[in-house]
Amino acid sequence: MLSLNQLKLCLPKLKETDLWYEALNAILPDYDVNTANRIAAFLAQCAHESAEFTAVKENLNYGAEGLLTTFKKYFNAQSAAVYARKPEQIANLVYANRMGNGDEKSGDGYRYRGRGLIQLTGKNNYQKFAEHCKITLDECVDYMQTKEGAVQSACWYWKTNNLNVLADLEDIVTMTKKINGGTIGLEDRKLHYKKFKAILC
Repeated sequence: MLSLNQLKLCLPKLKETDLWYEALNAILPDYDVNTANRIAAFLAQCAHESAEFTAVKENLNYGAEGLLTTFKKYFNAQSAAVYARKPEQIANLVYANRMGNGDEKSGDGYRYRGRGLIQLTGKNNYQKFAEHCKITLDECVDYMQTKEGAVQSACWYWKTNNLNVLADLEDIVTMTKKINGGTIGLEDRKLHYKKFKAILC
């Protein structure tokens, strides 16, 4: 299992390491994240998705240029200028009418934006995770902003998508596609995995 010293070596800039360690040590075994490969892969993916455990809530504070780069499907130069630096409006637009969310006016996009270590996104995912934890949807939103909730939501997504199998195979590419929908940040994820596995083995 992961030791506190190993976590400090993996994430040397992490604040409140003791509290993160307690949450990880309590929750990882419940989801069979229990070998060096699995723990290294889990930590590597989470480290990338959450900026090394510093961002457990999606920011979406994009400028116009960032919108055109990250969400080019949804913005042109004119609309990007209007939405720039308006995270709530950005989320409500780009996440509208998908993942179980309502339309732009519903506010679901912002309410169910990425949270937790793996950035769980969308009302459908929140609802399924809430049911798994036997809590309400509103309670789920609050819970995912705690260290325990940030870890457990990532573990739930991990196990739901059979990522332990891919971790056993060291298939970082397929794992990344299941988490990200593509291969954004693949090299960073691979570097994290290589580093973490060396520490854990």
